[in-house]
Amino acid sequence: MDNEILNKIERKARIFNIQKYNMYDGNGIRTIVFFQGCPLRCKWCANPEGMLRKNRVMFKSDLCINCGACVTACPVGIHTINNETMEHEVNRDIDCIGCGKCVSACVNSALSIVGEFKTISELLKVVEEDRTFYDMSGGGVTLGGGEVLMQPEAAENLLMACKQVGINTAIETCGYAKLESVLKVAEFVDLFLFDIKHINSDKHFKWTGVRNERILENLRELLRRKYNVKIRMPLLKGVNDRQEDIEKVMEFLKPYKDYKNFKGVDLLPYHKMGVNKYKQLGMDYQIEGDPSLTDEDLAKIEGWIQKYDLSAKVIRH
Repeated sequence: MDNEILNKIERKARIFNIQKYNMYDGNGIRTIVFFQGCPLRCKWCANPEGMLRKNRVMFKSDLCINCGACVTACPVGIHTINNETMEHEVNRDIDCIGCGKCVSACVNSALSIVGEFKTISELLKVVEEDRTFYDMSGGGVTLGGGEVLMQPEAAENLLMACKQVGINTAIETCGYAKLESVLKVAEFVDLFLFDIKHINSDKHFKWTGVRNERILENLRELLRRKYNVKIRMPLLKGVNDRQEDIEKVMEFLKPYKDYKNFKGVDLLPYHKMGVNKYKQLGMDYQIEGDPSLTDEDLAKIEGWIQKYDLSAKVIRH
């Protein structure tokens, strides 16, 4: 079978970014492949462009000179000039086809499109480019998102390909998926970076749009089945930082603390790095005020966790 036919039938993943030289999401120096699409709607999400599994137009209005070049270039009519204000607007009700003509036409780099399909071979080629750094640092590839488990077949294929060439693998997941999807990829995952966003299911629903029963059951299964798991806890003041909530998470984890495959807890303090993306996507940012935690707040939380003889590490992006 020739290469042209192979390329037509090879599985593809929908991704929205590839980030190299990452040192936060797994051991050593890593390449992060961001899968597009997520079942959660976390109000603080730092990657809103990864929520929907489709092309997203990002528009930096402060760079736009309202020349209208994108209006002429776009074949589906996403871009318009408002007749009253004479300013450029993006119609979010029309799906972008990803042709990139508006981006090419924009004279001031005010437009970009995120979201594309990549074959497993194309992704593996990019991941392998930094093989020397992985070998030197104990790093590898991490699949993130969005939510990688929304594309379990593509994730499984990419992870399998990485393992076949000896590259360490990890996935960062919210855990909201069918157990069969979780186990489908688990065989090829060296480390799960597994989020616990809130231990209370009602509050989890309030802040993420889904309940957490399925998430916690998937976590139990991974730990019971001896897959390597590191817990990640995004922390926001007034959302999930109360002593009662932290201690309930520790009570949940306590039965597994002596498991060799339980790799501890990462604390992820709230940051504002993704806030500007919301305006570029025509979305409202739903977190009011500043829910950042102080060093003193984080020290208290670490102390509460240490009482359970569990290791916790603050990860700052």
